[in-house]
Amino acid sequence: MTPNPEFSRPHRLDRIGAGDSDVHVEATPEERAALAKRFRLVSIDALAADFTLRRDAAGVVARGTLHGAVVQSCVATAEPVPATIDESFALRFLPEGTPEGDEVELSAEECDTMFFEGGAIDLGEAAAETLALALDPFPRAPNADAILREAGVVREDEVQPFTAFSVLKDKLK
Repeated sequence: MTPNPEFSRPHRLDRIGAGDSDVHVEATPEERAALAKRFRLVSIDALAADFTLRRDAAGVVARGTLHGAVVQSCVATAEPVPATIDESFALRFLPEGTPEGDEVELSAEECDTMFFEGGAIDLGEAAAETLALALDPFPRAPNADAILREAGVVREDEVQPFTAFSVLKDKLK
């Protein structure tokens, strides 16, 4: 976990009963601006998550949906690329220092694991980390190919591997 998360929503463990507990968290404009800076985004225009929490033998299982609207920079042109995030997630919160293999109701493949200290889990930071994982790692503007082509950049499938050598060969003749 981040030492001083920008979007912190601690949820005390003693508020999670025997059944499911539903919790909604939503980032403020200031929190979204700080997260945008952390994740190197142009902006985060909306960020909210709905959690269903349930205790298990080792900790807490959280399932839910993350909703967001972000603007990333195109990797080719740096133009703004808006994106909508609607991501389902499954998380396991375990006490810090707990080996992940101890009595687990769900397998590691079904849930991402987050660790917590003390008597609360941070649902805001969980939402922030889920957002980071949901982002497109290589966002591209719709007109990126045209702009690159105008700049003289060719697509990978257009590259002719020995063109430079054939030009050299012609010059040597």
